Amino acid sequence: MALRSRRTAGGEPPRAGGIVTAPVPATPRVATEDGRPTVTGWLRLGKDGRLSAYAPATGGVARWTETRPGGAWTGPELVAPGKGLQSHLSVAQGPDGYVHLTALRQTPIEDGGTWTELVHAIQYQTGRPVKNWAVVGSPYPRRDWKLGLRMGHPSVGVDSLGNAQIVVRNAFGGVSARGQEPSGKWAGWADLNGNGADRSISVVAAEGGRMFIHAPSDDGIMRFRRAAADAKFERIDKLPGDPETATVNGLETGGEGSVTFFLRDAKSGELRAWRGDGPMESLGGRGSGPVAVLRKEIDGVDCTVLAQRDRDGRPAIAAYPTEREDAGVTWTPTGDVCVGAPALTVDADGRVVLGVFTADGGLRITRQRTDEPGLALEAWQQV
Repeated sequence: MALRSRRTAGGEPPRAGGIVTAPVPATPRVATEDGRPTVTGWLRLGKDGRLSAYAPATGGVARWTETRPGGAWTGPELVAPGKGLQSHLSVAQGPDGYVHLTALRQTPIEDGGTWTELVHAIQYQTGRPVKNWAVVGSPYPRRDWKLGLRMGHPSVGVDSLGNAQIVVRNAFGGVSARGQEPSGKWAGWADLNGNGADRSISVVAAEGGRMFIHAPSDDGIMRFRRAAADAKFERIDKLPGDPETATVNGLETGGEGSVTFFLRDAKSGELRAWRGDGPMESLGGRGSGPVAVLRKEIDGVDCTVLAQRDRDGRPAIAAYPTEREDAGVTWTPTGDVCVGAPALTVDADGRVVLGVFTADGGLRITRQRTDEPGLALEAWQQV
């Protein structure tokens, strides 16, 4: 798949007709001190054709929003304010277009302890206020608050019926999950067992209410599968592998719930892909952090588009025919050094959009050109 890009230090000037806003200042935290991303899947297309970007911020969530499809942006503004929110934010979107946000929140309690609980908020419409954080809670009672301090980073997925599912590594290295019922109420906590799980695990949704959980552990990747929206998670065979932390994700790539999963090997830095119980295929692309994934038709070919932060710290993009990893993957660097994890989506015109964060928490965007074949990209826009 031909890939080309134009690199620029400047950005596209604001277009006329944009809505003027006075956002509350927000300080994005897009990476931890050791460089690990604090958010993935952070670029989303709303039902009205406008794009939004999200990042954890001091005192809430930083949000950037297009004033109109393909137009200028506002932000970052502070939405979903709250005290005690931790640095990692999980973002997912349902078929209804609602954007789900999940984080850990810590608050002081009596006797000098710290209570840790999961919270969840929803944005129903692009650019509109985010619903106040709702308490999802903790697998543990308040008297066992010390156990809560050992929980990992929560991950949220949204099934094909629009119901959220939150998963988290529990205090004993297993997996705990809590999901929404069709009424919107939260079901009870489910202990899926397991041991030795990494601090970050992933949940991936597919058609028919299917969901998959992957929890890298000391001796491979624990896996859990839900066959339908009204079914329970069941544990399936562990997968060999040693992924870099927080790099397992997935994308529905075929019929009957066929999902391709991706990870970055901790030792080589290479990206790898697999489906079901099949072998892992190398995609090259040595770099750091998770890979962003998107399924998109390009020049009449059903393609999987990938974006990552390469060894030089620059964004790099690739595309290959979906489920044809054997066709080979060629990576093309584009733009300047970035931090955190790149994100991919499509815009209102169906163009591929690649977004990255700068070292100071700024946002850069580039889009697929419409006047050239393949996956040629426009000049980068500094938002």
